[in-house]
Amino acid sequence: MKEIPPPKKVVLAYSGGLDTSVILAWLRESYGAEVVAFTAEVGQGDDPEALRDKALKSGASEFVWRDLREEFVRDFVFEAVRANAIYENRYFLGTALARPIIAKVQVQVAHETGADAVAHGATGKGNDQVRFEVTYMAHDPYMRIIAPWRHWDLRSRSDLMAYAHRHGIPIQQTEENPYSKDKNLLHLSFEGGVLEDPSHEPPAATFEMARDPVMAPREPDSLEIDFEDGTPVAVDGRRMAPHELLAHLNERAGRYGIGRVDMVENRLVGIKSRGVYETPGGAVLYAAHRDLEGICLDRETMHFKDMVSQKYAELIYYGLWYSTLREALSGFVAATQKGVTGTVRMRLLPGSCLPVGRRAASSLYDPRLATFEKDEVYDQHDAEGFIRLFGLQVKAKRLLAGLE
Repeated sequence: MKEIPPPKKVVLAYSGGLDTSVILAWLRESYGAEVVAFTAEVGQGDDPEALRDKALKSGASEFVWRDLREEFVRDFVFEAVRANAIYENRYFLGTALARPIIAKVQVQVAHETGADAVAHGATGKGNDQVRFEVTYMAHDPYMRIIAPWRHWDLRSRSDLMAYAHRHGIPIQQTEENPYSKDKNLLHLSFEGGVLEDPSHEPPAATFEMARDPVMAPREPDSLEIDFEDGTPVAVDGRRMAPHELLAHLNERAGRYGIGRVDMVENRLVGIKSRGVYETPGGAVLYAAHRDLEGICLDRETMHFKDMVSQKYAELIYYGLWYSTLREALSGFVAATQKGVTGTVRMRLLPGSCLPVGRRAASSLYDPRLATFEKDEVYDQHDAEGFIRLFGLQVKAKRLLAGLE
């Protein structure tokens, strides 16, 4: 078998956290390659200059930072909202939605810098390795991929912390705070440490975006969200850029502890994993959008879309954003959203949000038909023949059973 030469230049998806800090040093030590540290700003709020300084001091030959917040929310988060895509009916896909845009731009940076390989810090047990690598393949099927967690002899985050100490790499994790954290504009997630025991309640310090509902204001907050063809465009009549709108909702909903999720989910690789998530603004958007569809979509379209939503969420979770099926379902979703234009009034309460009013120019709700008062539109006698025909199959089955 022909020996594969080591890469000359690698673009690393760099967060400055424990894993990627160690990986940066390991790539240089193992391959003698140049390492370009690439950071995508998707709402985690890191200081790019501090990251640049850390990356260069850790041995990176170059640091590249890209602000992708608007594109992330506009093209990925809002698409998931329009699709009502929620994995296993609880997870709002915060990490899963961010990986495709990060990996896409990472490949672009590799082309721009003349790199012959890309690397990521996802473990061999998780979903992110698939999300990164399938996206790499979709944008450059010839690009070499390096996944250190599948090759090195470091087997735990304790090993990584020891490696970092030996090599003088500054890290924030300690034995007392070993969490793996991922943050973007849609959510913040925690895994690892005491959370690996699913019976253990998450420590209070775990949460950052959504405060403890017990500490939330007792007085409710109300807001109105405007949608145009299923896309959120304004809050309380004020139009905002996509990332600004989501950040605004994060702040208001976070004050009420909305969007906290503690669940055990089914990973793509076949194991169960406990994740703690907080998605304050996203929880409000999903609830408002689904409510607006209630008056804008006909019954059959809505029910079929509910089935599509589940599959759509699976495709995102599995890392198949750039698959043919996801793109085809996106076309279906876009068709259903034509006319999903209107306003939903939401009430924010400690730990929850409720739609309390909605209006739309293309509403299919007709009070003349829905009323329990006297009306001149709906002839209730018509229901008799409808029920006879609708129940004929059940009646026929029972009659035949009686003849046996």
